[in-house]
Amino acid sequence: MDSIIFDLDGTLWDPRETVVESWNRVIKEHDKVDNELTSQHLKETMGMQMHEIGKKLFPELEEEERDRFMKTCSGVEIGHLRDKGGILYDEVEEVLEELAKTYKLYIVSNCQDGYIEAFYDYHKLGKHFIDYENPGRTGLSKGENIKLIIERNHLKHPLYVGDTEGDRNAAMHAGIPFVYARYGFGNVDHYDYVIDTFGELLEIF
Repeated sequence: MDSIIFDLDGTLWDPRETVVESWNRVIKEHDKVDNELTSQHLKETMGMQMHEIGKKLFPELEEEERDRFMKTCSGVEIGHLRDKGGILYDEVEEVLEELAKTYKLYIVSNCQDGYIEAFYDYHKLGKHFIDYENPGRTGLSKGENIKLIIERNHLKHPLYVGDTEGDRNAAMHAGIPFVYARYGFGNVDHYDYVIDTFGELLEIF
């Protein structure tokens, strides 16, 4: 193995509290959306792309209006994440620092453009990662974005660490092993490796 590609939400951090705060600010100002969001709402959408999240959470809006609403939510969310950050899982900073001594590290997340950058900006962890990708920049699926990272960086033996069935499917699509972060948001039955804390990555590698 020469490299590790990470999912972000549910794998490196839990951003739900900050995201809920930012989205509810936008909801309060919208005359067609009444129900405030909770962390549980967001947990149910983890791993989805933004347009899929919009359809699930705001079915009452017409598609064009929903797209505008989601863009507004996204802009407010990224600004709020840059200011407040999320909750890093235990030992993330220490383990990334140790892994980066031996392996090339990357992030591929199903997020909007600017989201990973906000994670880097607040938590100052960008120094550990060589490259990253998301559908907000490419319009591609997670599996295709993983393949893009592999091709762009000439990786020979990468694996993917994530917490949902979608992450597993993306790793399979890219033809690489999958490490299931069982402490995250999803339930996965089949995997190559499993960790119950982020620190257990050091036992695998």
